[in-house]
Amino acid sequence: MSELSEKKQQQTEPFYAKSAEETLTALHSQAEGLSDQEAAARLEQYGPNELEAGKKTTILQKFLEQFKDLMIIVLLVAAIISAVVSHEAVDAAIILAVVIINAIMGVVQESKAEQAIEALREMSTPNANILRSGHSKSVSSHELVPGDIVLLEAGDVVPADMRLLEISSLKIEEAALTGESVPVEKDLTVLEGTDIGIGDRVNMAYSNSNVTYGRGKGVVVNTGMNTEVGKIAGMLANADETETPLKRNLNQLGKFLTIAIIIIAVVMFFVGTLINNQSWVDMLLTSISLAVAAIPEGLPAIVTIILALGTQVMAKRNAMIRKLPAVETLGATDIICSDKTGTLTLNQMTVEKLYFDGTQFAADEEIAKDNLAIKLMNYANDTKFSKEGDLIGDPTETALVQFGLDKGFDVRQEGKAEPRVADLPFDSDRKLMSTIHQLADGTFLVAVKGAPDVLINRSTKIYQGGKEISLDETQKTAILENNKNMAQQALRVLGVAYKIMPTLPDERTSEVIENQLVFTGLIGMIDPERSEAAEAVRVAKEAGIRPIMITGDHRDTAEAIAGRLGIIKPGDDDAVLTGAELNNLSEAEFANKVTQYSVYARVSPEHKVRIVKAWQNAGKVVAMTGDGVNDAPALKQADIGVGMGITGTEVSKGASDMVLADDNFATIVVAVEEGRKVFSNIQKAIQYLMAANLGEVLTLFIATILAWDTLLPIHLLWINLVTDTFPAIALGMEPAEKNLMAHKPRGKKSNFFSGGVLSSIIYQGILEAATVLFVYWSAIQWPAHTADNMIGLSAAQLYDLQHGDALTMAFATLGLMQLFHAFNVKSVHQSLFKVGFFKNKAFNYAILLSFVMMMIIIVVPGLNDIFRVTHLDTYQWGIVLGSSFAIIPVVEIVKAIQRAMGKE
Repeated sequence: MSELSEKKQQQTEPFYAKSAEETLTALHSQAEGLSDQEAAARLEQYGPNELEAGKKTTILQKFLEQFKDLMIIVLLVAAIISAVVSHEAVDAAIILAVVIINAIMGVVQESKAEQAIEALREMSTPNANILRSGHSKSVSSHELVPGDIVLLEAGDVVPADMRLLEISSLKIEEAALTGESVPVEKDLTVLEGTDIGIGDRVNMAYSNSNVTYGRGKGVVVNTGMNTEVGKIAGMLANADETETPLKRNLNQLGKFLTIAIIIIAVVMFFVGTLINNQSWVDMLLTSISLAVAAIPEGLPAIVTIILALGTQVMAKRNAMIRKLPAVETLGATDIICSDKTGTLTLNQMTVEKLYFDGTQFAADEEIAKDNLAIKLMNYANDTKFSKEGDLIGDPTETALVQFGLDKGFDVRQEGKAEPRVADLPFDSDRKLMSTIHQLADGTFLVAVKGAPDVLINRSTKIYQGGKEISLDETQKTAILENNKNMAQQALRVLGVAYKIMPTLPDERTSEVIENQLVFTGLIGMIDPERSEAAEAVRVAKEAGIRPIMITGDHRDTAEAIAGRLGIIKPGDDDAVLTGAELNNLSEAEFANKVTQYSVYARVSPEHKVRIVKAWQNAGKVVAMTGDGVNDAPALKQADIGVGMGITGTEVSKGASDMVLADDNFATIVVAVEEGRKVFSNIQKAIQYLMAANLGEVLTLFIATILAWDTLLPIHLLWINLVTDTFPAIALGMEPAEKNLMAHKPRGKKSNFFSGGVLSSIIYQGILEAATVLFVYWSAIQWPAHTADNMIGLSAAQLYDLQHGDALTMAFATLGLMQLFHAFNVKSVHQSLFKVGFFKNKAFNYAILLSFVMMMIIIVVPGLNDIFRVTHLDTYQWGIVLGSSFAIIPVVEIVKAIQRAMGKE
């Protein structure tokens, strides 16, 4: 713990379980506030009310981080060996250039990856209204200390964690911290217990939450890093960086290549020195050159380019990638842990049911605009309209006004004829609010909305059939049954009632105004699920991905929404776990039961991290979506964090690997498909490169044993530059294969060689080597140039000509065969005729460009001298083209056999 952290340790006792007097005593404070001298002393003791800055990584540090991967280290070693031992400066320069370009691309993409804590720091409100020695004053929120008395009003941002001392209809919106979409009605009641979730601590106000209604006064209990937001910042700072599947796979590939290269070099050295009796110095250099040739030096850059191309595709589909490896990680996702509010739902309270005149209506049914219930819900309402026409106020009340507007009832116009002349504001004790309107005949309409059970007890009549009738037990039972029915659907239910008063009473109290009412109807509201979310959940399940809902909302609400989305079966209570119940499970117990639960309700940030870790410990790749401050630690802990671009806080975006620009849960399923495509395309590029390099290594290895001089270093360098790079990059732009989302996630244990890729590399590499060696041998055995048609040439000159032709044919065959083979790797198992030869335009251009570059150095005079190749006649080109193309039908036959054996 840092010195600053030690200095700022504050009380951690549950103040929600203490009375106001006990809290003030524990904090050595009083209702009039601290004196300026005491506040200054405490500021020195606890430090400013701000979050500690996280560790900042310099550009140089980020650049050096790029060189920690084993694959990069292998390449650097190869470059050093090429330059120092083999004296191949060109090879070394190319390898170094590739590595440096790859590192630069990584730094550029990740330069903004660590801004979460900075965003938290920027969220702090600049000023706070406080009491000091009984006098009100405004101070910087950074100067607040435990024991300060803070005054709150609608529109304020709560500047620190506080125990409330006084309230007047106070409501605070805590969605960013708790995930609960509805503002919390605050209460001064002392709570019992020491394990109450943040969302249920109704006598507390927390830093960075927003006051939406009423007024209040509270005493600061914690500041800075000791606030709930500060604890989240600490969790972010201490969260371990998870290793992505891509990084694991590249490290595995690096280890595999290292071992293979060492074996190749050793075998080559002993074969040359012991069997062919060659100089050990020459064989050492040959072995090292061969080992360096086995390195696919362009692979890291090609992988980076394919990932970058994937980010561009995702950006067009509203998925913004902040870290390159996240593209591929998405494709491996087993679990999507999603926040409910604003992610699976709209984060917008909406009227869904209306009970009126003995009938329950759905919100989308035809309802007349002069419906009395609609009028009352709009009149008993404090919603305001902005100049632009936007609704401003409590989300529940704005939902009622929006419902009226949808049905043609504009409270602005209707209220002109029946103006509001008085009101009784909402009070959490009586659970009602009323407004009084003067009617055209001089009487007064009292519009009341509030808790249904309270309204029933205060009503003597019911509006039914267009008239007022006596409210009897039968009608009460019907109202209560409809109330229960809506509540079981996780709807928030309000009742509306009214009465007509001949005159405006002098005493406007609840006892006078809110009695002898005429009960009119019930309104059921909910933060509804996104229209496309259910389909996204279905597609995810078909892809073998399990959606998990994690929310700070109540159990019933979470269960209902999850049932409607298809995350669980409706009414499957056993699949739901609350944060309090999770606290009672040990790590071992939870590990055994984690697969049982698909919905978590009333959870804290610590719970979310624990859930993500439990699935990770079970060997799953976990994606976590969220938009609030409370989601940030889990977003950072997850294998891939997915933030919301519109409603998401800067904190959640900063902790994420990917941000959804449209806040649409369905977009993540699209991104998963793209991630799977990216992994598949990287596999194709690796299969292509490794098969080509294996073919080259085997060709040189066998030729060395046979004392053949088949390929020169410059030939290998040109082939690796021309035929490896462009087609491999173009393979990264291949469209997704059909039924890509019908397969289960590949899991953490899979790698680039899984799914038949390794066996394909081996047999295809052997096939390439065998073909090249056969072409070289046949060109020597049946040369186009003989003593009969080359009269006048010496034997040595004739041999040089014959060998030059054989060397050129081997070089051309290897290069062109790799281009033809690029068509084979469009799919590991599917037929090329099914995948399509020319669907990928970028691939077609890449093959054409590579072909032209291969041909130029053979047919253009001057260049063929530099590359020590000869002009070939029609017969020789026929051999080259026929042998090169042969790899396509051979691989097609192997694929057909594999499909027949069920290896797909």
